[in-house]
Amino acid sequence: MKERLIEKVLLLIACSAIAIILLIFLFIFIEGLPVFVKTGVFKFIFSSNWAPTKGHFGILPMIIGSIFVTLGALVFGVSFGLACAILLAEFAPKGTVRILKPLIELLAGIPSVVYGFIGVVVLIPIIRNTLGGPGFSVLAASIILGVMILPTIIAVSLDALHAVPLVYKEGSLALGATQWQTTYYALIPAAKSGIIAGIILGMGRAIGETMAVIMIAGNSLKIPISLLDPVRTLTSNIALEMGYASGMHQQALFATGVVLFIIIIILNTIALLTIGRK
Repeated sequence: MKERLIEKVLLLIACSAIAIILLIFLFIFIEGLPVFVKTGVFKFIFSSNWAPTKGHFGILPMIIGSIFVTLGALVFGVSFGLACAILLAEFAPKGTVRILKPLIELLAGIPSVVYGFIGVVVLIPIIRNTLGGPGFSVLAASIILGVMILPTIIAVSLDALHAVPLVYKEGSLALGATQWQTTYYALIPAAKSGIIAGIILGMGRAIGETMAVIMIAGNSLKIPISLLDPVRTLTSNIALEMGYASGMHQQALFATGVVLFIIIIILNTIALLTIGRK
């Protein structure tokens, strides 16, 4: 009876979590529905004219900006994060791991506004003086978000590598493989599900980040055509204008949230399908 009761309670908790997500999506969708009806879904998503005071609501520049910034953050964060996790799991001395791991985990507790401030003071002048442009750009936002998602990717990937049975490593080494060959051909494929899970979490953090992006991305309403162009993301658009929006303008921001929600679902689905194919 106790086991069945615990099972029912856990099932109820799991269902309640799903129900909360569905209620949030339903609330946002209901609030944004008038804009979809009046403007049209196709025009709302694929128009680049965002002028709320004139009744024009097109979020294509923000969609492209969000995708560019998120992909740039993943390129930076995944490459450095996975390399760091492999180093800590297989190659670094234990004493070094004891020092580096808490420091990496500490990065996750730093407020995003601090990352944004560092980007404004340090990173943007470097980009402006070396590569040109205003400095506030897709590149700046990608680098800062890449640093912000590092702790998530490193921590999850490290746990996934540690969860691989020791017999995989011992068997590979016994067959004459080097430590790097063992890591590349045996450990990483065995831990790929956990690694991709960490990438998904990092992607969610990157696409949902607001404050740091507002500070360093430039918040331009134009479609970016290079890494040095300023950009505005979906989250930045909501945060910047929700404070004074009303009427149809406010409903358009809720509709923007619906689009963001759907984009996150699509990206997560693609990542999960990638796990299933490997």
